[in-house]
Amino acid sequence: MNYNWNWRICFEPSPEGTGTYADMLLSGLSWTIATALCSWIIAFSLGSLIGVLRTLPSRGAQRVGTTYVELFRNIPLLVQMFLWFYVVPEILPGSWGTWLKQLPNSSFYTAVICLGFFTASRVAEQVRTGIETLPRGQRMAGTALGLTTWQTYRYVLLPNAYRVILPPLTSEFLNNLKNTSVALTIGLLELTARARSMQEFSSQVFESFTAATVIYLGISLIVVTVSSKLETRIAVPGSR
Repeated sequence: MNYNWNWRICFEPSPEGTGTYADMLLSGLSWTIATALCSWIIAFSLGSLIGVLRTLPSRGAQRVGTTYVELFRNIPLLVQMFLWFYVVPEILPGSWGTWLKQLPNSSFYTAVICLGFFTASRVAEQVRTGIETLPRGQRMAGTALGLTTWQTYRYVLLPNAYRVILPPLTSEFLNNLKNTSVALTIGLLELTARARSMQEFSSQVFESFTAATVIYLGISLIVVTVSSKLETRIAVPGSR
């Protein structure tokens, strides 16, 4: 294969005139991290709520939680991204849709909402599983102490469930981080989009995506390391 390798491409000036190609990748990395963190806040909060609904005695609450999970989990993320970006502004009232389409960094906000709602359906399943694996005596103990249902979940069930499901939650966070790359389809200049731009400008395809791969791998290793230390610190006594 006649390919001119150039591993110093990252330190060469980019055509954008705002620095080197490395600066382009770092700019994309900042958008990736911002999108991942903001969407995770939505996913964790909403997913915890939906997970709780699925474990309540109320049939109505269970149906609401199940409907949400089945809806968002079974529609491909790319389709949801397009629906949020192209369809939702068109079905909103005129002034709202226009405001949404003219919003600065609209692709960022769309990606955050889309990823947040999509990942929430997966977090909900982890929370539901964590609650259901706890001994029934914990819920009964909360009732015996005179706690309300909300207080039982808040002070007894959820704290212990989160300790149990920390490893799968870490996996969901990493999946959410990697799923930010789908946002390049709606114009968000995150890490993958920046690597693609670097490849188009320089024609150094291997170097561009190798650099992006190393960055993704580095972030993932940092998250896994922090999660492992946290898991050891908050592990349920006798479980390790």
